[in-house]
Amino acid sequence: MKQTRSPLPLRLDPDELAGCVSCGLCLAHCPTFRVSGEEGKSPRGRIAAMRSAVAGAPLGEAFEEMMLSCVMCRACETACPSSVHFGSLMEQTRSAIAGSTVPWWQKVAYGVLERPRLLNALTAAGAVAQMGRLIPGAVSRRMSLPKLPLRQPPLRASGEDVWMFTGCVMDAWQRNVHKAGIDVLGAMGFGVSLPGPEAACCGAMHSHAGLAGRAETIARRVMRAFPGESPILVDSAGCGAQLRDYGRMLRSSQAEAFSARVFDIHEWIAERADLLPSPKSNLGPLRIAVQDPCHLRHAQRAHMPVRKVLAPYGELVELTDEGRCCGAGGAYSVLRPAMAGAIRDAKVDVIAAAGADVVASANPGCSLWLSAGGVKAIHPMQIVAERAGLS
Repeated sequence: MKQTRSPLPLRLDPDELAGCVSCGLCLAHCPTFRVSGEEGKSPRGRIAAMRSAVAGAPLGEAFEEMMLSCVMCRACETACPSSVHFGSLMEQTRSAIAGSTVPWWQKVAYGVLERPRLLNALTAAGAVAQMGRLIPGAVSRRMSLPKLPLRQPPLRASGEDVWMFTGCVMDAWQRNVHKAGIDVLGAMGFGVSLPGPEAACCGAMHSHAGLAGRAETIARRVMRAFPGESPILVDSAGCGAQLRDYGRMLRSSQAEAFSARVFDIHEWIAERADLLPSPKSNLGPLRIAVQDPCHLRHAQRAHMPVRKVLAPYGELVELTDEGRCCGAGGAYSVLRPAMAGAIRDAKVDVIAAAGADVVASANPGCSLWLSAGGVKAIHPMQIVAERAGLS
């Protein structure tokens, strides 16, 4: 029998809720509405339910389903003429119902993300299991598992011009992306500092699940890991969006100053694109389809710099779906594989129609989820490093 707790009262800003005029302009951009066709799985349907709950309606299982079925892509925010902060409303709502919707095992899993030694040990164990073919293919596909590294060489700091945020899963599973970014920055003449274990996790997963208190604790810890005033570059779109939200989360001038130092790595490099290394002279043509991670396009609104950074290294191909979600959504693809898979199927069809050689994705969750669906997805920094002869 499902163990539940009484939900917290739902207290949301009435002005924010009133901002939604139910115009429906968000519907075409909402991945769960496009797949299901259900009003309750649309932004305006969810906001209507929030209004009812604030007015005293019970927060039952139907309400929880509406809230948990959201991918948190925030595409509705960029489509909304009233600039409703849907992501914030959703996080507050999930925080109110987290007692009955976040099971113990999910909290334990998120706790692992905060402990790099444990995460690396589990990654190595997973690598051994993969080599022994002990992990069923269905499990790997559902978890979007890449070929896990048994061991990885340490990253090496190269200077103090900028910091690089390394994070949790990306550092454990895709450290080669960090290395590519450091190599590219080095070729441009910039030295990179690396944080200690306090910056092992940004807290995005916790925030999306409604574990607000834990997310705030993590945010304060991360801020201590980046002393000084140097820019903090992030090569994971989801992490970047979270770090840039610390000012709103913690409501302090210190947190706001920290968030102002955070840049997506492509955003920062694009302003200095004249320093990018030249591509190798013996390269063949490469058609690159650019997949915009939702938290880069809709949360940070910094997706265009990716194109500027990639432009010297291949022919860019735009997808025709206006940057719609791929279905990864952090842990969403694990928690709701059927809906996530249906969303990904639509994205894969659009990618196939583009006829590109490779897909550039600036978020690890997106690239892993798309790769599990048969797409050749690579981080833009890896493309730059390879085409410039740095790797």
